[in-house]
Amino acid sequence: MTLTPLPYRVVDRREETRDTVTLTLAPSDGPLAAFAPGQFAMVYAFGVGEIPVSVSRILDSGRLVHTVRAVGAVSRALCGLGPGDQVAVRGPFGTGWDTTAARRRDVLVVAGGIGLAPLRPLIDAVLAEPEAYGRLNVCVGARSPGDLLYPDEAPSWRNPFAEITVDRPSAGWTGRVGIVTGLIGEARFTAADTTAFVCGPEVMIRATARVLVHRGMDAAHIQVSLERNMRCATGHCGHCQLGPLLLCRDGPVVGYDRAESLLTVREL
Repeated sequence: MTLTPLPYRVVDRREETRDTVTLTLAPSDGPLAAFAPGQFAMVYAFGVGEIPVSVSRILDSGRLVHTVRAVGAVSRALCGLGPGDQVAVRGPFGTGWDTTAARRRDVLVVAGGIGLAPLRPLIDAVLAEPEAYGRLNVCVGARSPGDLLYPDEAPSWRNPFAEITVDRPSAGWTGRVGIVTGLIGEARFTAADTTAFVCGPEVMIRATARVLVHRGMDAAHIQVSLERNMRCATGHCGHCQLGPLLLCRDGPVVGYDRAESLLTVREL
């Protein structure tokens, strides 16, 4: 990882939803080390501050793709950038999705809201090597149709199963309505031979993991991406502590066999 922020410039900006944009960044000088799916960078908006942002696609030539939702001062500043604007980036940080553990196994991806962003590079990796994995199942949930990320890419995930559901339908919506865990029963996987990758709101992660364990999946084969208040990204400040874990260093991706007991403690 690189602790000193390196200059990057925005080369593309795409509006995903009313409050979410995807930025493609290119190094102004040398690039950071290569990122793995599930890892994150600390992205600095000049004069405002920096926040952790997962990579939402891995490209060549050292370019980075980040999908950012405007929920605070820094994220709003990043969402307001356009081609030619400058940022500073350091990383890569954290643990990534363990795709090696999923080889020759069915793959189940369960995403809630913005949690689809760090899962997209994993989906890309599985689609790039279909012979290395079993069946790919993608379950996506969002608050409303207008909050769905990457809707134009979803059709390419449908072999054999990809479904989208929303909490609140809008006029003209003909798709599913309900929580994302309701899709798992229709997915085409064998619990004993599947590795699951889950990211989204913490309540959704807990509910999803419980459904999968009840279906017969080993908790060690469920990988979850957790979020806390990451400040330093090096495990020194302690803001992202979850029990014995410092999520910027020991996470954000951890096995549910480690996370289960921690996520049931309200104070954590």
